[in-house]
Amino acid sequence: MRREIQEIPAATQRLFQESLEPVRKAADTARNAKYFATVARGSSDHAATFFKYAVEIYLGKPVASIGPSVTSVYKKRVALDGACVLAISQSGASPDILSLVQDATEQGVSTIGLTNTKGSPLAGVCTNAIDIAAGPELSVAATKTYVSSVVAGLMLIAEMSDDEDLRAALKRLPARFEAAIDQDWTSMNSAVDAHGSLYVIGRGPGFAVAHEAALKFKETCQIHGEAYSSAEVLHGPVSIVGEKYPVLALASRDEAEEGLVETADSISGNGALVFATSSKVKAAKALPHVEDEHPLTDALIQIVSFYSFIEQFALHRGLNPDTPRFLKKVTQTV
Repeated sequence: MRREIQEIPAATQRLFQESLEPVRKAADTARNAKYFATVARGSSDHAATFFKYAVEIYLGKPVASIGPSVTSVYKKRVALDGACVLAISQSGASPDILSLVQDATEQGVSTIGLTNTKGSPLAGVCTNAIDIAAGPELSVAATKTYVSSVVAGLMLIAEMSDDEDLRAALKRLPARFEAAIDQDWTSMNSAVDAHGSLYVIGRGPGFAVAHEAALKFKETCQIHGEAYSSAEVLHGPVSIVGEKYPVLALASRDEAEEGLVETADSISGNGALVFATSSKVKAAKALPHVEDEHPLTDALIQIVSFYSFIEQFALHRGLNPDTPRFLKKVTQTV
């Protein structure tokens, strides 16, 4: 896992070099879609959630997440007129995802598959296949494939909108990721060690990142992490946040940062131990973090620092982050 985290900058650069033309081709077919539908599971679904916020904020088009079981288990068809379907799968082999994408392709809508396996079944049923070019990922916990999937989605958005600011931000990412890996978040160790659960909060694209972080707490450290929007956590969930309860607030430099900081400080004021990737917090503890000029890439950078933290934290707890118990790398669901 550590090696693969350290490969993230190079994997991102490789994605730019090897898959820009397929991304441009897919963008041409997706540009006139009325809306997007995504299909994915696990970390790939968290990448799809990031794509959802980015598309809705920057392209103004709605994005819906479709349950793969609708076609595979329930044998029903979802009408997708006017949609572009984005499927994300590391292996490109899960039967339920393939079933939905095959049905969408048969309906005549544009389908885009993001996969880390050239020649995968998913690539065969999509109208446009994009290799995220992350290279072999042996750790059960996805890291570089999650990042590369998000970056591929952002490349699609940049090409669909001809957004030079986003293109420039994407080019900065390898260097930003390099710096993000070296951020030291070990100040959280004792706080998280003392409890069997914690909250991870974010807003917008940062909410998608929070879901990925919460999964990694469960997956690699056997700690129950729950992700909430900073707008939702105060509507009930905050009631279980007692004295010294740990909270990780993943802030990014966008319009939501002020509100997230306010929530982080409010929860901290109630006795929780809140750690935030923002220099604006007062009661919460600011974590060292890398910033970027573009809000979307800024949000993504935070997960790289988190990955670096969670790998060392698993080792700190005497666990092997590469092979979490009961899990295997490829899970094929029907």
